[in-house]
Amino acid sequence: MKQFILQFVREEEGQDLVEYTLLLAFVCLASAALFINAGTSLATIWTDTNLIANKAATCAAAAIS
Repeated sequence: MKQFILQFVREEEGQDLVEYTLLLAFVCLASAALFINAGTSLATIWTDTNLIANKAATCAAAAIS
């Protein structure tokens, strides 16, 4: 049993798989945070653009009449 535990501790074959999995998880979390913030920024841009377009339409209607 002692030999099995020592062999298990010294074995490094699965180490790279764990490292790649952790790296992939970090990349997924970072990209999710980026997309959430980008979505909020895009929503703000579209809202502001819509307000400007409505003001421009109001000004054009006032200029015509």
